[in-house]
Amino acid sequence: MHPPLAQSERVVSPTGRGYLLLESHPAGCARSVELMRAEVPAPEKPPARRPTALVIGSSAGYGLASTIAGLVRYGIDGVGIGFERPAGHRSATAGWYRTIATRAIARELGSDFSFRNADAFADTTKTETLDLLAERFGGVDYLIYSVAAPRRTDPRSGTTYHSVLKPLGTPYTTRNLEFADDGAAYVREVTVDPATAAATAATVRVMGGEDWSRWVTALAERGLLRDGFRTVALSYIGSPLTSAIYREGTIGAAKADLESTAVALTERLAAVGGAAYTSVNGAAITQALTAIPGIPLYVSLLRGVLGDRFPSPMEQSLELWNQLTAHRPDVDEAGRVRLDRWELSAPVQAAVAERWRSITPETLTELADIPWFRTQFRSLYGFDVPGVDYAAPVETDLPWPDSSTP
Repeated sequence: MHPPLAQSERVVSPTGRGYLLLESHPAGCARSVELMRAEVPAPEKPPARRPTALVIGSSAGYGLASTIAGLVRYGIDGVGIGFERPAGHRSATAGWYRTIATRAIARELGSDFSFRNADAFADTTKTETLDLLAERFGGVDYLIYSVAAPRRTDPRSGTTYHSVLKPLGTPYTTRNLEFADDGAAYVREVTVDPATAAATAATVRVMGGEDWSRWVTALAERGLLRDGFRTVALSYIGSPLTSAIYREGTIGAAKADLESTAVALTERLAAVGGAAYTSVNGAAITQALTAIPGIPLYVSLLRGVLGDRFPSPMEQSLELWNQLTAHRPDVDEAGRVRLDRWELSAPVQAAVAERWRSITPETLTELADIPWFRTQFRSLYGFDVPGVDYAAPVETDLPWPDSSTP
């Protein structure tokens, strides 16, 4: 007979609807981190000095990929910040389990890199994180800011701002890729009303550069900026096909604020020979992306055009580190690191636009890479990851990695 299962050990299934899954699979999340690590080439030689990095948003998306790339390829020490929910009635959030797996990589590599589960917008988080950085490292070389949040409470005013994903000026009608309960894909037309001026301003307060600037200011006030300090906030421009809801919408207003913040921060960082950049990454499947009308369909068509030439988040994050550590990063006329040139090239965009015009219920699976998109989306929650036995019970109540010891 098998021993009885612990109360928190059970078979975890991908319950939910649409793009919202209510459970995350611990083993699948851990395996996804292992697969990301496998994409990173080992360094040619150990660094003369381990650089110290602070990664805000280290538990998901490009922030996670940048953390793993930094640990494996560049030997970073430092701190990562995520904001995740522990297991309770349901499993923990996927970022909780991914952080546990990333911490294991850091320990294996001998890196003094710890993780904090905290609200990055809070002043208490800044104070406690900087205390940790000051005690262990005495300074910071890199700050990567990768935050996508639905709301932000300003600790100084107590006001809570909510971000919205809406066009500006006029309603926006588009087609969105959706999935039925049986997993079948279909396209549905959706119309989004324009944002009010107040909603646009609130979105900028959540997703713009204000909090990024406060982190840099806090580091400077504590004397923790090392000579040559560089910081980057991750951004996106995207296709003309989606510009009305993205770059020309509320989120675009926030991204424009990030870019102006980078210019202001670079002026302030001149005293330490430092610089601030925005990194315009290419498209990737993230939980934030699935909430934006039209973009899931666009990305699935983009994959249909590019196939295996579609760069992974890890490939793009490795290039981001190449640029951060370069003597002179390759930036565009606006001072932005561009990791999206592959996506926005004229031939690629023309091919995607042609498919966008040709989509019908009958041609959807021919023109868009639906199996890839669905697998990528479900893998965000630890499902459909190769090498995982989803019929086996797994422990769901796992502790957050201890940040008090290296």
